[in-house]
Amino acid sequence: MKTGGDRGYLRIATEEAFATREQVDAYLRMLREGTADKGMTSLWGFYGQSPSARTVQVMERLLDVGERRIADMDAHGIDKAILALTAPGVQPLHDLDEAKDIARRANDFLAERCAAYPDRFIGMTAVAPQDPHWSAEEIRRGARELGFKGVQINSHTQGEYLDEAKFDPIFRALAETGQPLYIHPSTPPDSMIDPMLEAGLDGAVFGFGVDTGMHLLRLITTGIFDRYPDLQIMVGHMGEALPYWLYRLDYMHQAGVRSQRYERLKPLKKTIAEYMRSNVLITNSGVAWEPAVRFAQQVVGEDRIMYAMDYPYQVEEAEVRAMDNLDIAPEIKKKFFQTNAERWFKL
Repeated sequence: MKTGGDRGYLRIATEEAFATREQVDAYLRMLREGTADKGMTSLWGFYGQSPSARTVQVMERLLDVGERRIADMDAHGIDKAILALTAPGVQPLHDLDEAKDIARRANDFLAERCAAYPDRFIGMTAVAPQDPHWSAEEIRRGARELGFKGVQINSHTQGEYLDEAKFDPIFRALAETGQPLYIHPSTPPDSMIDPMLEAGLDGAVFGFGVDTGMHLLRLITTGIFDRYPDLQIMVGHMGEALPYWLYRLDYMHQAGVRSQRYERLKPLKKTIAEYMRSNVLITNSGVAWEPAVRFAQQVVGEDRIMYAMDYPYQVEEAEVRAMDNLDIAPEIKKKFFQTNAERWFKL
């Protein structure tokens, strides 16, 4: 694979993860102490403790934000990577000061790494939504002092979703800085995980998408884009299935609003499909599948679908080739790989 736009476009990967040792050690301590929720116990009990070749390689790649990562990007034809602190970030941590300290130090570390490789790495701010006002200040610091281009939040924070009123300072800071919010998956909270966990479907295979798709829907249907009409929210994994459900989501949402059955379903200025076309951005992380990419381009818009690899969890050169070979017009392919990311992340 070659980098450098040899096909007429750069490949910008928009959902790429890193970790800090301090973060991983906090997870391992929570597992030992029994304070981790069921999803974290399932996920990080595997990634943090399994001796399998896959987990060892994932952990090595997560912790390297230098030459090893650059070599992997070169080998897979990735020109630039947009990096964010791996899920679930600091959101499961019960000690608020510890959560904020780990997030702040992770942001400082990422800024230093982006400065070391300015042509290859782009950063997103990590926050601790447990403290919305602190998170708002950290969003401003990331945008104004650290040079970051977006903010990542890993779905729910200890079972709470961003449509709760207490999280509004986060959205005010996003509006003020003009930065996009990337809602990355996390394992579902204990309140909904049991049937998935017992079937082995709690993680990336299904549970991630269920939780994150619902999170985005909660935000849309409680009017986040009526309050913040310029806000852009990104989700990965081909839109966490929502594009495929759009017709039914719209139909049944409107029926629900008319019925007045639910306190939180109020009339909105637009339909769900219209918000998806004006305020939602989708990356194909983990879904290198032409039918899905083309369908999302058709229903959400070719300006709103972006490339991502999902490094280091899904690193397949064949997937980069498959996306290079998409049967779409060259100008749309350039949007997918390069110019949509440049536009929405203001690169």
